[in-house]
Amino acid sequence: MKLSIQTTREDQRIAWLAALAITIHIAESALPSPIPGVKPGLANIITIICLMQYGWRCAAWVATLRVLVGSILIGTFLSPTFALSMSGAIASIIVLGLASRLPIEFGAVGYSLLAAIAHMTAQFFVAYTLFIPHQGLFHLLPILITVAVVFGIGSGIIANHIINKIKEQQIES
Repeated sequence: MKLSIQTTREDQRIAWLAALAITIHIAESALPSPIPGVKPGLANIITIICLMQYGWRCAAWVATLRVLVGSILIGTFLSPTFALSMSGAIASIIVLGLASRLPIEFGAVGYSLLAAIAHMTAQFFVAYTLFIPHQGLFHLLPILITVAVVFGIGSGIIANHIINKIKEQQIES
């Protein structure tokens, strides 16, 4: 008996976008970091594009697959790094889901900023709860949130540029 799995166009889109996000995630993991554990989160650009072009469901799948598959390929699956990455992704997905249901449009920069702050905040509290339960860690929170804001704005600008290019190509076609 031959087992056949039917895939939809949306399944294929999610797979392609997740593969792109995973590639960026892996490439970014090789970059040196001035602050231990802090990365620009460039793969989150793909999540924001997914949210704005295809909706929250696509963005949630891409973000989740990126963390799961990326951590397996990098070798951090079920490690503290994985726990921090997944907590940040889940928080971002939740915040993006809530924000996308509000009657206002945040735009790529707004969504990216919200996601980055949620991501960093979740990672911080998981780090505090599971790994470093010391009050001194709270002295780092303002620095980490500032970094999240800077990277969130940067990622949002890049996502906005890509979305505009996609729209231009759609108009030309």
